[in-house]
Amino acid sequence: MSTRIAFLKGHGTQNDFVIVPDPENALDLPAAAVAALCDRRAGIGGDGLLHVVRSAAHPEAREMAAEAEWFMDYRNSDGSVAEMCGNGVRVFARYLQRAGHVEAGDLAIATRGGVKRAHLDKDGDVTVGMGRARLPEGEVTVSVDGRTWPARNVDMGNPHAVAFVDDLAHAGELLAPPPVAPAGTYPDGVNVEFVVDRGPRHVAMRVHERGSGETRSCGTGACAVAVAAARRDGADPEVTGEASTYTVDVPGGRLMITEYPGGEIEMTGPAVIVAEGEMDEEWLRAAGL
Repeated sequence: MSTRIAFLKGHGTQNDFVIVPDPENALDLPAAAVAALCDRRAGIGGDGLLHVVRSAAHPEAREMAAEAEWFMDYRNSDGSVAEMCGNGVRVFARYLQRAGHVEAGDLAIATRGGVKRAHLDKDGDVTVGMGRARLPEGEVTVSVDGRTWPARNVDMGNPHAVAFVDDLAHAGELLAPPPVAPAGTYPDGVNVEFVVDRGPRHVAMRVHERGSGETRSCGTGACAVAVAAARRDGADPEVTGEASTYTVDVPGGRLMITEYPGGEIEMTGPAVIVAEGEMDEEWLRAAGL
């Protein structure tokens, strides 16, 4: 690779990302190179990578090109491919605005979890339509340091196990994935959320993200938590006929999650571009790019 590669750095409630603009999908991004870019000491550093590609130029997104011009090719910090990232969608939308590809207002973004609708507010927040949650059947438990809790199985296009605990410290260090039973429930891994109550329809969470470890925020996780809390609290919009809104505090800030009758979920929160630059050519060669 003899050409320098541009990058940006952004975050949504401190869930941070390396952003690599590549409209024509010209870059090969092997897992090892993504992990090198996301390394916080030897690379740029991030919880994941947002590869910005025109949908028509990517084989996984071509069928969505008529509906969404841009595809969020999302990678976890270990280089593995992921279906969706809620905070990532907000930062992706903010990048598109900064680059002049879109203006404030509504836009569609293609992801492996389907086309997501976003709205860029003039006050700086971004609202993302996260689709519907699925609640797979079956009992699930999560364990940390000898404690075990029942967990709600919630699928937001990616899998989540949501456990309500008395103290967020009970989640431990979250350096390794918390054991989930029964074994084999999540063959491709799972995001695990630990949740405490802060007030009426107000919760706080910590999360171990599959492929990234503990992160400062997880958008799909916050949605999964709000869905699980609504079912626990008897606030299921399908039953009550009324929208259910939860405030979800994450270590990096606050997200507002609303679920509507019919199942549609919206997430609102900040999205910030922090910096932009070019990767060094010698470092790129060493990283395998």
